[in-house]
Amino acid sequence: MILKLLSYNIRFGGSGRESRLAEVIRTASPDLVVFQEATNTRVIEGLAKATGFPIWAAQRAHSIAYLSRVEISYHEWHYPAGAKHSFLEIVPAGTEARIFGLHLSSLFSKWSERRRGREIRALLNGIERHQQGFHVLVGDFNTLAPGEVLDVRRLPAWIRALVWMSGRDIQRETIQVMLDANYADGFRLLHPEVKGYTFPTWDPHLRLDYVFVPKPLANRLLTCEVITTPAEVAGASDHFPLLAQLEI
Repeated sequence: MILKLLSYNIRFGGSGRESRLAEVIRTASPDLVVFQEATNTRVIEGLAKATGFPIWAAQRAHSIAYLSRVEISYHEWHYPAGAKHSFLEIVPAGTEARIFGLHLSSLFSKWSERRRGREIRALLNGIERHQQGFHVLVGDFNTLAPGEVLDVRRLPAWIRALVWMSGRDIQRETIQVMLDANYADGFRLLHPEVKGYTFPTWDPHLRLDYVFVPKPLANRLLTCEVITTPAEVAGASDHFPLLAQLEI
């Protein structure tokens, strides 16, 4: 079974931008959408109706929600100790694959990166029993991968101040934790020379959104692309969505 998975941070719940978000989703034509900042359940319900997805789940207190065209046998929100946001476990029916949607703490600084490192370690500990089978970690990690350039001059002044106070750069701990845990960075695996910026849509210069798969099963990630069309994507959110095709 080939699953088209869309990861999409819809910014502040998405209210007032539903028509643009719906057009982006229809154009990408995924089987499963995993949202971040999906705090308005009425928006997710409306998007499900507007895009023809028969299955959806959202909770007001949670950042992560989903829409699905394929039957889902199980889903559950989990709260790792010390995490700002819950993560969402999704199991497509008829498979043993698991999709884990997540949204890590924001802000660029040495201190917030340490928090994200703690969050991702807690999540990996929480899903340890599933790590031998095929699974995907997808969402807004709010951080940069090791070796990727941070042009501080393009950040807002208040974020530049945080970066300056915490050492003039940010640590790259969070993504390194994933790599050390034997996961492949899906976009970078398939596009070693492409920047793949996902944020912000009006001046893309940061890659904050990721799809990770276990390295031994990385050949089951068939494609991974940043979605920059249709034109509505620029005003639908501050993030471009990420679309992956997976063999599950």
